[in-house]
Amino acid sequence: MNYMFLPLQKYFEINGRSRRKEFWLFSLLSAIVAGVLGQIPLIGAIVSLAFIIPGWTVGIRRMHDVGKSGWFILIPFYNIYLCFIDSESGTNKYGENPKLQG
Repeated sequence: MNYMFLPLQKYFEINGRSRRKEFWLFSLLSAIVAGVLGQIPLIGAIVSLAFIIPGWTVGIRRMHDVGKSGWFILIPFYNIYLCFIDSESGTNKYGENPKLQG
């Protein structure tokens, strides 16, 4: 459950790596919040705007986790593939493997 809210704690942080679990649980949280609050137009729009930046930053950190530049998040379809594959084992140029950190 902690992984779901971790991108909100790292709101503007693009350095480092994010696990698949963190990325997909935050995506699930965003979809649920958008579905529920989307029924109330003004509040839904404000919350959706608030979730854009952490969505980008967790995506960039996810690209770092597989050893790619954060710019790969902009490549359609390939970025989705990269979000599904396992992280690089050990340390890469973006930091230590988050799976090994606990």
